Amino acid sequence: MLYLKSFSHAFLHALKNLLPILVVVLFFQIAILQQLPDNSLSMAFGLLIVAVGVALFLQGLELSIFPVGKSLSNQFAKKGSVPILLSFGFALGFSAVVAEPALIAVASQAQEISDGRIDALVLRLLVAISVGCVIALGVFRIIFGHPIHWYMIIGYITVVGVTFFAPEEIVGLAYDSGGVTTNIVTVPLIAALGIGLASSIRGRNPLIDGFGLVALAVMVPMISVQLYGIVVYSTDDLDSTAALLINGAEQAVRHPIIQGLIDLLTMFRDVLPILITILFFQYIVLKRPLSNPPKIAFGFLLVIIGLYAFVVGLKIGLFPIGTSMAEQLIGLNSFAFIYLFAFMIGFATTMAEPALIAVGQQAEEAASGKIKGNMIRILVAIGVAVGITIGVFRLITGGSIHYFIIGGYTLVILLTALCPKYIVALAFDLGGVTTSEVTVPLVTALGIGLATHIEGRNVLIDGFGLIAFASIFPIVTVMCYAIAVDWLNKLNRKTI
Repeated sequence: MLYLKSFSHAFLHALKNLLPILVVVLFFQIAILQQLPDNSLSMAFGLLIVAVGVALFLQGLELSIFPVGKSLSNQFAKKGSVPILLSFGFALGFSAVVAEPALIAVASQAQEISDGRIDALVLRLLVAISVGCVIALGVFRIIFGHPIHWYMIIGYITVVGVTFFAPEEIVGLAYDSGGVTTNIVTVPLIAALGIGLASSIRGRNPLIDGFGLVALAVMVPMISVQLYGIVVYSTDDLDSTAALLINGAEQAVRHPIIQGLIDLLTMFRDVLPILITILFFQYIVLKRPLSNPPKIAFGFLLVIIGLYAFVVGLKIGLFPIGTSMAEQLIGLNSFAFIYLFAFMIGFATTMAEPALIAVGQQAEEAASGKIKGNMIRILVAIGVAVGITIGVFRLITGGSIHYFIIGGYTLVILLTALCPKYIVALAFDLGGVTTSEVTVPLVTALGIGLATHIEGRNVLIDGFGLIAFASIFPIVTVMCYAIAVDWLNKLNRKTI
């Protein structure tokens, strides 16, 4: 009975997160397009499955991964062993990201569009290893009290430098991969680890030192995926394309039930690294039993079933909505409506983003009233809306993503040097929590749909990249706000 009540709350919460998308889509369909897509019923059914999947997934996290992850973080912080903390940081980062629903969605789309040249599993493993390494680096930074801004400035100079040499087919995907690594699974775990460490080490400030792990987790995959692209696109792709065609032929003759079982086993494989990480550190390193093994096992089962339902719902609901809206809006022969749709979708979905609400509350508590959680949400939502709109503008006009991305991060680097140091880590983290499990598939599908239907656009080169813009501009809006507030405070002090 308790589980049923908890599931109903999680289901209503998932529906609430889907509501802004539905409102925006219905507004455009009824008021502007004045028509409904042919497959609207199947899309609605797909959205319902997404809501069920997210609800099961969230409930599973609450029963298993979150309590055990937070407990392990607190115990390792108290132990104070640097090697163990670094190892746990790596394992936590890797295992959480490899099971990230939004990354699974983006990687699958990338493999399909690139004709198998980009391998979905390789891409996910590469991103997960990158995040694991950088979380360990972030833990090291917190332990020794290094300023976050030097890490971010050096890191993004490296990102921009690698972008000069990366093939244009991989740039948008690389930046999107960075944007989707921090989401419904990773943000609560990583934020809890950082704030818990900063709170338990003498001389550390939870606001200045505790935040920043999420930002690092966004940045490093951008570098590693671009390097992967340099390698992949410098070799012949015949073997990978042939392999994809063989796999496709094999899947075509499978019975739907058999294919469903295979997909379910794939979800179990995706979650297995988290389970192995928890069991290893709990029983081998800490040498303590889990507090409630049956409850945790049930939670993991819900996570697997929820992930499976989520992916099925994506294929039936969210992906078709994005591509259908792109096709219909292009048919209006007015790009102004496309820009308006991009802005409204960005703002509406971000305001309902649960990870953003959680980080905003944590920031308000850590800052002791210096920062307001609601103001952060509005600033970030404006940043996402502006970012997606600029990304759509680049896609429509056919501008090189290299210049837009390099320009965006050059602005971020300059603002990092100018803004108050207390806001730097938080601002970068906020850029990483804006892309939810609902927003990412829809925005990705919108980009691919636009690139498919605009003449002269390459789907792989132009279709990806919108998530990257959604990650850059919240950093800009939050830093600009902090600079303005700091300047006004100094002005007021002078006049008194």
